[in-house]
Amino acid sequence: MSKESLNHAMAAGTAQDLLKARYQQAAFTPDEVNATIETLFNHRSVRAYTDETLKPGTLELLVAAAQSASTSSNLQTWSVVVVQDAQSKDRLAQLAGNQEHVRRCPLFLVWVADLSRFKSLGVKHGVPHDGLTYMEAFLLASIDSALAAQNAAVAAESMGLGVVFIGGMRNHPEEVAKELGLPDYAFATFGMCIGYPDPLKPASVKPRLPQAAVLHKEKYDASALEPAAQSYNATMDDFYKAQGMKNSGPWDLHSLNRLRGPEALTGRDRLVEALKNLGFDLR
Repeated sequence: MSKESLNHAMAAGTAQDLLKARYQQAAFTPDEVNATIETLFNHRSVRAYTDETLKPGTLELLVAAAQSASTSSNLQTWSVVVVQDAQSKDRLAQLAGNQEHVRRCPLFLVWVADLSRFKSLGVKHGVPHDGLTYMEAFLLASIDSALAAQNAAVAAESMGLGVVFIGGMRNHPEEVAKELGLPDYAFATFGMCIGYPDPLKPASVKPRLPQAAVLHKEKYDASALEPAAQSYNATMDDFYKAQGMKNSGPWDLHSLNRLRGPEALTGRDRLVEALKNLGFDLR
């Protein structure tokens, strides 16, 4: 076997192991893999970090990766706020449900759906910009921020860093905006902890739904949900037991409990009101 063939076989084996971890079963055998795909398969939420500082230039590399993501019509309606000050991270951690890893991570990024640039440019040039008040513009900016952040996450993981997204930034949008000095027409979509994973507190690859639940060919097949959900319930039950974690029932009921009503949304039930307070007058 040639060196190239041997390397390919080793990569395929690694990818197969990662796929098995992602689905807790042999989902399929990949014909071709590369380092980028392995990085994607290897994603896990890392909440424990070493004290090691990030290498010089890391932040700029991550932002360059973020800016390499797709963006609708090249509008680039996102920004990112870097937070490393301990007191600011402490306040943000409290606003996000008192998440300790926000305090402990060496680098905390807050991704922003940012329409304020075009608001300012519209005023400066005296041209109409009423389109900013429509839901399409806000959705566009939110998608842009997510695409940018995911690119940065993949880049970070390819460099040996660990990440975890922090949706708790949406628990108290006005307070987060005040802490970060956000202008009107800017909304913190989520945060991201970044640092070198603590080897003493390793994170595991969390299984995902079977592809049958999310992959539809030609037409949406609702009949695939029930068997896929039942299979995933069993998979997650085994995963939680192996991790020594407690869960409040099977995955489907546990997840539905998170969506049972406004009391379960940790403050995010008032996002429409919060967005209006942040200058968005959506139509």
